[in-house]
Amino acid sequence: MRAYRDQFDLTGFERTQLDLGNLGELREKLELLDFDILINTAAFTNVDLCEKEREQAFLINAEAPRLLAEICREKKAKLIHFSTDYVFDGEKSEPYTEEDPAQPISVYGESKREGEKLVLQTQDQHLVVRVSWVFGPDRPSFVDGVIKRARESEQVDAVADKFSTPTYTHDIAEMLPRFFDANGPGGILHFANAGECSWQEYAQHALDCCYELGLPLHARTVAPLKLRDMKSFVARRPVHTVLATGKYTALSGATPRSWRDAVADYVKGFYSRK
Repeated sequence: MRAYRDQFDLTGFERTQLDLGNLGELREKLELLDFDILINTAAFTNVDLCEKEREQAFLINAEAPRLLAEICREKKAKLIHFSTDYVFDGEKSEPYTEEDPAQPISVYGESKREGEKLVLQTQDQHLVVRVSWVFGPDRPSFVDGVIKRARESEQVDAVADKFSTPTYTHDIAEMLPRFFDANGPGGILHFANAGECSWQEYAQHALDCCYELGLPLHARTVAPLKLRDMKSFVARRPVHTVLATGKYTALSGATPRSWRDAVADYVKGFYSRK
């Protein structure tokens, strides 16, 4: 909303205003609106809680997107629906392309994959954008949790044997208008910042950025953990889900900047003022 309000005529809903778990309310409210594009960034994203609340996960992550896709089809509008790297099993050592088979290993991943299929079978001009390890202002993410712990404690640790790529919300918002054209590309599109890292590397770089800015920290290094030792995890996590972004570059002529530059930009922009 912040990125687009000066460029487009916008209407936005928070969860309290529009509950994806209430399909009747969803249709009732959206049918009253006239729009060309609907961007769905909402989901049931608590990976462990999805294991315990499977029905709710599929309602919000699959049935609601199906309804959004149908409403958009009726209005001749385009749906841009966000999905996740967790639709993959993480067994591939190379980056995943859009053509690789999705084989989720958690209820969260299963529900998001079902949402993808329901959206695209409703209208093939709808766009599903898969992203990974999203961070940015407004909602605390992994990087914010790491910085918070480093400010409060002398001990910070993170998993060192799970790999993907952080993706900055600012960069997502910057790239998305390239695909607003209703007659433009539909289907599945991967977008993430360039490169790959473990959670430990991601956390360490965030703390290094804080240190370079002179921000006070109790901890400066991030100790490694093994994924198998994370006893608090209920759901299985895929080990390697780096997303290939070659299709995005081919369609847009642009290349995502590195995750290190994106994290540094975020830390400088939102922590140097605190």
